[in-house]
Amino acid sequence: MATEATADPRPLTGEPVALDLLNTRWMQDGAPVDLFAGASGLTRMEGLALWLRSAGLADRFRADPSTLVHLLTAREALARAVADPADESARALVDAVLEHGRIRATLTAEGPGERAEFDDRSWGPAWTAARDYLELLRSAPDRIRKCASETCVLHFHDTSRNGTRRWCSMSACGNRAKASRHYARTRER
Repeated sequence: MATEATADPRPLTGEPVALDLLNTRWMQDGAPVDLFAGASGLTRMEGLALWLRSAGLADRFRADPSTLVHLLTAREALARAVADPADESARALVDAVLEHGRIRATLTAEGPGERAEFDDRSWGPAWTAARDYLELLRSAPDRIRKCASETCVLHFHDTSRNGTRRWCSMSACGNRAKASRHYARTRER
C-alpha cells in the first residue's frame, strides 16, 4: 500500500494543476502509463491520493471513487481542450466540469478574498483543475505546450524568459532529441 512517502513515478511534476492532471498519463518504454490505473504498482485510489498530495489538494479533498470519476472526466475534457482549443465540444466538456463549483467573494482579516464552493465536494479537484486551466488561458495561453518529442505526451507551462521551451524536460526528451540529431549528423559523414 502507498504511504505518505511514496515517490511520485511521473516523469514531470510541479506544473500548474490543470497540466499536472494531464501529466498523470505518460509514456514509459514506448507504452502508455496512467497514474490512476495502476502505475508503479499503485492502486487507483493510491494513485489518486498521491496526485492530490502532489497537487497540494490532499488537505481539502478525499481520495475516493467519486472524486476519481470526476477527475477522470476533467482530465479528458482538459486533454481535448488543450489539444484543440477551437473544439466546441471540448469547451462544453470543460464548462460541464466548471458547473459543479463557483467562487464566492469573501472578506478576510487581510481584505477581499475568494473561496471555492462545490455542489458536491467530490468535484473539488476536477473543478480546481478546470478553473486553473482558465487562469492559464487568461494569463498566457501561448505558453501552454505539449512536449516537442513525438514519443512524449506530457504538457508544461513554458515559464522560460523568451518563451521558447520545447521539451518537457531537457534531461529526458531534450537530450534524446539532441543525441538523435548528433547521431544523424555523424552517420551522414
